[in-house]
Amino acid sequence: MTDAPQPYRVLARKYRPVDFSTLIGQEAMVRTLSNAIESARLAHAFILTGVRGVGKTTTARIIARALNCVGADGQGGPTPNPCGACEHCASISEDRHVDVLEMDAASRTGVDDIRDLIDGVLYRPVTGRFKIYIVDEVHMLSRNAFNALLKTLEEPPEHVKFIFATTEIRRVPVTVLSRCQRFDLRRVGLEVLAGHFSEIARKEGASVSEGAIALIARAADGSVRDGLSLLDQAVAHGGPGAEIGEEAVREMLGVAERVHVVELFERLMKGEIAQALELFDSMYGAGADPVTILRDLAELTHWLTRLKAAPGAAGIAPAFDMERGRGLAERLPMAALARTWQMLLKGIEETRNAPSAAQAAEMVLVRIAYVADLPTPADLAAALRGKSAAASGAPGTPASAASGETSAASPATAAGTSPAPGVERTATATSPAPVVERPEPTASPAPAPIAERPAASPASFVEAVDLFEARGEPLLHAYLVNNAHLVRFEAGNIALRLTEEAPRDLPSRVAERLSDWTGAGWTVENCDEEGSPTLRQQRKREEDERRAAALAHPAVAKALDAFPGAKIKIRTADAPFGALAGAAEG
Repeated sequence: MTDAPQPYRVLARKYRPVDFSTLIGQEAMVRTLSNAIESARLAHAFILTGVRGVGKTTTARIIARALNCVGADGQGGPTPNPCGACEHCASISEDRHVDVLEMDAASRTGVDDIRDLIDGVLYRPVTGRFKIYIVDEVHMLSRNAFNALLKTLEEPPEHVKFIFATTEIRRVPVTVLSRCQRFDLRRVGLEVLAGHFSEIARKEGASVSEGAIALIARAADGSVRDGLSLLDQAVAHGGPGAEIGEEAVREMLGVAERVHVVELFERLMKGEIAQALELFDSMYGAGADPVTILRDLAELTHWLTRLKAAPGAAGIAPAFDMERGRGLAERLPMAALARTWQMLLKGIEETRNAPSAAQAAEMVLVRIAYVADLPTPADLAAALRGKSAAASGAPGTPASAASGETSAASPATAAGTSPAPGVERTATATSPAPVVERPEPTASPAPAPIAERPAASPASFVEAVDLFEARGEPLLHAYLVNNAHLVRFEAGNIALRLTEEAPRDLPSRVAERLSDWTGAGWTVENCDEEGSPTLRQQRKREEDERRAAALAHPAVAKALDAFPGAKIKIRTADAPFGALAGAAEG
């Protein structure tokens, strides 16, 4: 009789790590746990957090094996390198160890389930060294269940270890977190994932191209389990003995072809909206999802931004991406990339919620194409400053020359009316008076814009603050008014004590603006001395004093008595400082 064929095991289960040496991408956690086990400094409770598929439950099982392993000879102790041959290692790997209990908190959320767990804590392990409770998705427990667990979690018996796993650490109460040793499992990097998948494909005898592996690693988004599931699917999609390339993986994933995404991006950046919409229609007709197209554009924008800012940190990408990406990154300014990124983020959300995803995506593409060739705000400001400078330096033009008039006298001039300034007075044909000529006045140059005139050096802190309002810096003005305590003011030097709400670079920004506006060097320092109240506090104190004085006036008191519930409004003829002038209403 022939043996029955073994059931197929998916790659995610077949290649699940069995010890710390095969756990990829979590080197910091592995080092900490290994040292703790070797030195017998073991916490009574661990909590593992991270996105799905990075190895939380796998790590919990490795810890259980490491703590209960007795070695091949049965005489060993806890070790970071479990043998895998003893009864405990084998039974834990096969999920049948009586002292390692796994609980799914997503399906057992109530306080009664936790009470059953707590009752079992009192009994010593049957065969193992430790009784280990692994609680998956622990954030799903109810509040009463967490409360029932607290006392046991804080002082469990020496033979008990708790290992919690969660994808949403924020939903776990702080009282539970404070009783556990926390480990954050990181997303596995693209390069590490790609190398891991390539090795598994080799072991499986599958021929998968490097570009296809890169696509799978990118689609896995840092999750080993998700990536192995996609690799499993790709091998099945290609068929026995087939070469699995990028085209097959793109077709399997249902994503827009990368080269078309790059071409679409180029069309948008050139403002060629008709060609971009035509290409989008072609991609949509081929089965690409509109949201996926926008997400691919956002991913490409992010990658180009990294390639422009830090070429060495651009990450892996297909060869044609790198070749074309360098050219795009060199041609596009950083402002255009940042603007496109923001528009795509907003557009993706709009497209998800729109009645027609295709129409919403097209509107997003139209917006991006139409703003692609617009100048940045900095370019506009520079252009306006250039025009203002040109206008201020142009010589004055006489009114007669500007209008194309000749120097002949007008009827008004002949009648004795004074001519307009800059127009010569001439004798009429009927008047015997000699020609009287006045020298043409020199045209005065147009005044420079306020923003271009050098400002007088402020003589006080209040004058310096007012200067920020006058020069169109409302944000810096607000910080100086509300969050700065004046310690010392001297010509060219200001010492302030800033509140926590003030930005850390406020002193340098204030000094830079004052130096630019006044033409003199200024330094602004942040010190620890108490200083005077902020300008806002001074204004409030003055308002309170004026209000108290007004309320003490007999006429005001009589008016308030005659009109119960009435409010008074205090207006001042002058304000203590610029933007704070106004009415104080009580």
